[in-house]
Amino acid sequence: MFADRAKIYIRSGKGGDGHVSFRREKYVPNGGPDGGDGGHGGSVIFEVDEGLNTLTDFRHIRKYCAQDGEQGGKKNCRGKNGEDIIIKVPEGTVIKELESGKIIADMSNGNRRQVILSGGKGGNGNQHYATSTMQAPKYAQPGQPAKELNLFLELKVIADVGLVGFPNVGKSTLLSRVTNAKPKIANYHFTTLNPNLGVVDLDGSKGFVIADIPGLIEGASEGVGLGHEFLRHIERTKVLIHLVDAASTEGRDPIQDIYTINKELEAYNIDIANRPQVIAANKIDAINIEDGLDPIQKIRDEFEPKGIKVFPISAVSGQGLKEVLYYVSNLLSQINEPPTVFEPEFNPDTELITGNEPYTVEYDPKENAYVVEGPRIEKMLGYTNLESERGFKFFQDFLKDNGILEELEALGIQEGDTVRMYGLAFNYYK
Repeated sequence: MFADRAKIYIRSGKGGDGHVSFRREKYVPNGGPDGGDGGHGGSVIFEVDEGLNTLTDFRHIRKYCAQDGEQGGKKNCRGKNGEDIIIKVPEGTVIKELESGKIIADMSNGNRRQVILSGGKGGNGNQHYATSTMQAPKYAQPGQPAKELNLFLELKVIADVGLVGFPNVGKSTLLSRVTNAKPKIANYHFTTLNPNLGVVDLDGSKGFVIADIPGLIEGASEGVGLGHEFLRHIERTKVLIHLVDAASTEGRDPIQDIYTINKELEAYNIDIANRPQVIAANKIDAINIEDGLDPIQKIRDEFEPKGIKVFPISAVSGQGLKEVLYYVSNLLSQINEPPTVFEPEFNPDTELITGNEPYTVEYDPKENAYVVEGPRIEKMLGYTNLESERGFKFFQDFLKDNGILEELEALGIQEGDTVRMYGLAFNYYK
């Protein structure tokens, strides 16, 4: 089965913690702080690989983690940066946030490489916090936490022209005739399980990329058969070649087939249904005209008044193929629209701000104290030296910058009131 969708988990590297240490050398009894900085965590990077055309690899490996940064060391030694992880995807892959379905990146139209999750920055060692009044700081900055994300990858084939039609109307045969593609051909519904891409080269005219979209059936837009699996692949195409069995070799009415497929396209995406379309009436070598009724003329009478050009062809013998290809090339030259690119709707760097962890600010009437709690508060208390003047000011600034002091004042706190945080008690003063 062709894999054009996948769910994976990614995680950037955590930044290494800054180090707390002091020079301890002979004849230097009171050496200053020399704690080194932590290394930066590795990033998660997506990169287009021209050699890939499916998302099959993601069926076997679903978890991708960059390396954490190393902790800083003594003697001002900086921790080593964590290695990035590079994830290779085929061109046309759209990266979405799994839960919301919002687009993070579209790996097409020149976007060959993109950082999806940045690694955490390494923390500063205690050497950065020395001042004239605080010459021996006993605290360092922890590295930024890792970021993690569940992704939904979706491959949307890049092609100028899409071949659509019922199964067994000859799309694979046509593609093998006019391009260098070598699709598997057999007379079974949905034998073609992956969109085959090929390049059409024309003498004296600009060539184009064409995609054989697997056979659609009635109900495809609602997911019947494998419809939804493949309709997404014509979202980028500019022109549609609608292939139809003009000889009715399977007993279907070609005109009704065209209306049925167009109805499915309209139900899936009205923009696709409104794109320029050409009808290639195939299998003219098998037409047996009875009672003077020419099926090609019937198709022309039905659709050419609607502005849809009809070309009689034989994909097997090659008859009529040159005419339809040059017509399509001319159509493409008149379309000045830029290629379809799916715009980003989700930025992990702003949506996943690891510092915005929840906290609560409440008044406890039994204790007659204000209680502040939350994971980030606890972390801050864990690595801040509140016994030092600079460390205490560092913590006060943190409370102010995160709006905690403002919330305390909104609850009516007065000077001298008690604030409790994880076993520690402070008196509030402005």
